[in-house]
Amino acid sequence: MTLREANTSDVTALYDLERELFSSENYPLSKGSFYYHTKNSLMLLAEVDGVIAGYILVLIKRRDAKLYSIGVKNSFRGQGISQALLKLASKHLKLLGFKKFVLEVRVDNIIAIALYEKNNFKVVKSLKAFYKDGCDAYLMELNYGSEKL
Repeated sequence: MTLREANTSDVTALYDLERELFSSENYPLSKGSFYYHTKNSLMLLAEVDGVIAGYILVLIKRRDAKLYSIGVKNSFRGQGISQALLKLASKHLKLLGFKKFVLEVRVDNIIAIALYEKNNFKVVKSLKAFYKDGCDAYLMELNYGSEKL
């Protein structure tokens, strides 16, 4: 597995992966959004044998870095790709001087919640009917404080 920053030549493959992973209720990104974020956000991807197996998108033009999206191709799940992407993104954020990393997650996404908790994210708030389908979300955050790399 290779981890690297995404670039504009990855946009079509990222868009195809997004359509595979997320329904309209989960606010999938458009091709134009991927193009924008490869230039203006922290977007990392994992490649396995030349195939984009997963990605993470973190919005960084704000006070707190925000995990916007993370996804792994179905055929590559269970191989630690999300964990690797999350750790690398967190390392980047610490180096950039961020003190907090935040995200929203569906309350019924048990696998994602377990991943975030394993990485020291804490639930700080419930968000009622956050998603289009009426599902609630948790606001979770990771505070870096004075941690060292």
